[in-house]
Formats: sequence, structure tokens, C-alpha cells
Amino acid sequence: MDAEPLKELVLEALDDLKAVNPVTLEVSAMTDVMDYMVVASGTSNRHVKSLADNVCVEAKKQGMPPIGVEGQDAGEWVLVDFGDVVVHVMLPATRDFYDLERLWVATDAGA
Repeated sequence: MDAEPLKELVLEALDDLKAVNPVTLEVSAMTDVMDYMVVASGTSNRHVKSLADNVCVEAKKQGMPPIGVEGQDAGEWVLVDFGDVVVHVMLPATRDFYDLERLWVATDAGA
């Protein structure tokens, strides 16, 4: 399956609920595990949970349910795994601390 339509669906679902600073990283050249990583922030635990939930609901409507979802209870960092596309929705402080975007860009630069 082509990951591009799923990535676009994820971005639209995040945009629908006003995700903060969504970033898409194409990581297919760095790993066989996924093609795209999408990272976005929510303004509160509730917003983070709602964003991740909306991604899941919209994907299921299109017949693309996630393989797994982690972190829904706390809502600081929710990971939604679709296989080819992995979505990370975090609180801003959590996102700053783990800095996944820099980590993956640094990995790409070192390859």
C-alpha cells in the first residue's frame, strides 16, 4: 500500500482539530520500519488525546485502522502506529525534551 494517502489523511485529521506545528519526516531511506513519521503537538493532555483519537477515527472510516495506539491514558505522548506511517502527538514540553525531529534529521545526516 502507498503510504502517501495515509500520510495526507493523518495530516488532515490533525489539522481538523488544530494540531500545533505538525511536521512530516520522510524516513524511508533510514529505516525499513516506516515511510513517514508525523510529529505534532497538542495544547493540553485532553487536546493530545483528542488529536490522536481523531487520527484513528478518520483512518478507520477509510478502512485503514491503526496497528496500535500507545499513551492514550496519560496524554503526554500518544503514538499511533499505522505501519508505513507512525504518528507522535505530544505536549510541547515532551516534544521539546525528546526532539524526535532533530534526532531523525541527525540520523539522516549521518547516513
